[in-house]
Amino acid sequence: MPKLPSISPQELAKALEKDGFALIRIRGSHHTYYNDEKELVTVIPFHGYDVPKRLLCKILKEADISRDELQDLL
Repeated sequence: MPKLPSISPQELAKALEKDGFALIRIRGSHHTYYNDEKELVTVIPFHGYDVPKRLLCKILKEADISRDELQDLL
C-alpha cells in the first residue's frame, strides 16, 4: 500500500471529480461533493494548507477510493 501524498484541497477535488463526484454545495470554506453512481457524499475543507493525512484517509474512506486509486486519479 503506497504512502499517502501531501495534496492540496484543489488537487483532491480534481481527483474526486475524475472519479465521478460533482460539487453540490459550498458552505463557507467546505465544499460538498456527491457521486450519483456510488450514492456517496464527502466534504473537503478548503483552507490555506494541504489536507492533513488523517483527514485525507477519512475522505478517501467516505468516497470509497483506495490509496492506489488516488495515485491513478492524481
